[in-house]
Amino acid sequence: MSRLLKPGGQTHDKTRDKTHDGPEVAPVIDVHKPNFPPGKFVHLPDRGDLLVRDFGGPADAPTIMLLHGWTASADLNWFRCYKDLGEHYRVVAFDHRGHGSGIRSKKTFRLEDCADDAVDVATALGIDTFIPVGYSMGGPIAQLIWRRHPERTTGLVLCATAPFFSNRRPERLSFLGLAGLATLAKYTPDQTREWLTEQLYLQRRAETWEPWAIEEVSSHDWRMLLEAGKAIGRFSSADWIGEVDVPTAVLITMDDPVIPLARQVKLFELIGLAEAFRVDGGHDAVVAQADQFVPTLLRALDSVSRRSIAAGRTS
Repeated sequence: MSRLLKPGGQTHDKTRDKTHDGPEVAPVIDVHKPNFPPGKFVHLPDRGDLLVRDFGGPADAPTIMLLHGWTASADLNWFRCYKDLGEHYRVVAFDHRGHGSGIRSKKTFRLEDCADDAVDVATALGIDTFIPVGYSMGGPIAQLIWRRHPERTTGLVLCATAPFFSNRRPERLSFLGLAGLATLAKYTPDQTREWLTEQLYLQRRAETWEPWAIEEVSSHDWRMLLEAGKAIGRFSSADWIGEVDVPTAVLITMDDPVIPLARQVKLFELIGLAEAFRVDGGHDAVVAQADQFVPTLLRALDSVSRRSIAAGRTS
């Protein structure tokens, strides 16, 4: 994990080449990484140390907590947003349980535990209140932060997400990740990496960073990720999301094959204090259409921040 502690631009070289009188060594592979804000370790009682990015913003800037999607990591999900967000907000980001450098636990993965992790990270950093910004799986986590810790939440920004993710058996099975598990079990390590390249939506249109993305996901705990898929498939906030009493923005990805448009719109309709923001892109819009997504996210955050201040809330 120490490789993530320094700002990016690094390369990681592995050498293997054939010589006339020696063993085979691989060709040089340079893993180019984006420029990252620095990270630091934060200790969470009973869970251990967690690598957290904490950066940006003037002294009085609102704090936002970036919550990434399933099978991604904080950096994979948000790396094209970091710079612009850090110019306006204090930004906190980390990997969820089982993902990337996130917490490893023998406990079954629960979205509720991820919500509590986020609040405990804020506490460890001396942050009283913040705006959760959830993308895909991060959306349920953000919703649960508000439900479980309303006193810590000054607003919500929910991106490419929904109040529920499956209501038919085939969808539930897909979120369990059974097909992915069966595929991985058949492949060699090299083939597995190729499969990940094809399957993980956040890297499909970021070919420049593909080797880094593969390296990033290679550290996932796949048992926990399969449990996370099961938790997502079972999640529903439909019975209580209408009680949200903080300013909210819903970013709707209009051409999303993963989270149907109707479910994203339903989330907006269920929250009385929500404003909708449209992005003409798919589920990978945060990366593939970053030039459109990032300005839209900034507008959404500005809306939530202004309404939060007007309502007497601070972050």
